[in-house]
Amino acid sequence: MCARRRPGTPDGPDTPDTMADPVADPMAGKTRFDDIYDLPDPRSYFSRLAPYEYEIPHHAQGVFRRTLAARRAGSPPGPRGDGAGDGFTVLDLCCSYGINAALLNHDLTLADLYAHYAGPETAELSTSELIDLDKEFYAARRRPDAVRLVGVDTAANATAYALAVGLLDEAYAENLERVPPSPGLARAMSGVGLITVTGGIGYVTHRTFDALLDCVRLPPWVSAFVLRTVPYDRIAQSLAAHGLVTASDPARTFPQRLFTSAEEQRDAVTRVRALGLDPAGLEAAGRYHTRLHESRQRPGCPA
Repeated sequence: MCARRRPGTPDGPDTPDTMADPVADPMAGKTRFDDIYDLPDPRSYFSRLAPYEYEIPHHAQGVFRRTLAARRAGSPPGPRGDGAGDGFTVLDLCCSYGINAALLNHDLTLADLYAHYAGPETAELSTSELIDLDKEFYAARRRPDAVRLVGVDTAANATAYALAVGLLDEAYAENLERVPPSPGLARAMSGVGLITVTGGIGYVTHRTFDALLDCVRLPPWVSAFVLRTVPYDRIAQSLAAHGLVTASDPARTFPQRLFTSAEEQRDAVTRVRALGLDPAGLEAAGRYHTRLHESRQRPGCPA
């Protein structure tokens, strides 16, 4: 989620029929859902996105679990001494209401979350009542291998909700495109072994990754799902400067959601082609698609 606009970008309406420079402003033609990103709870988020079949957290769930297992396997036991999971932290960048945290650490699917938040059982609850319900809802489904999780997003209400219901161990409503990490976030970075992101690349840039990785001596792994309309080269260069090698399979994509309009689709197809990619069967068929970029230490470097 994170900042909907880059620093210095006007907040006026998007103009999807006139594609901006895909590097300078890669999100200009993408429909904005600003009204649902920072509410006191996630019910409107799920009910609004359901018709567009927003699904990337579903695809990320298994990937993040496998990447986390691989990362833990190369980590020393934590400070409490009871195995590879302790003392290890995942940082979810652009965490919004803690959706990736919910799916990573609990026996739940994205379909379960849609049913829970967009269904009739929670529709009439106040936010405080929903928070009380969700504390029990998530506690009852907590996985035994759950990892410590820190969330970063500019949306203060969304991160506060995720913290209140126990999805996040720490939450930081900070815009790292504009300002350095707070002392608390800088301290939290010392235990981070993996950074995950599903929806933020393009709203956040290499500046955010530099700000986070400048806080640590050994960089964490990064697992990022990135829209094919958004270039990732500049971020990969920054990660390389911190000792991380980025790999991606261009032949494998993951659907994100349906387009909201013909104009949004037209913009996406144009941007994909401008980046030298083929939209046939993907964006041309009606959905945004992402690629997975995995960044890890160079061979021979400490994990």
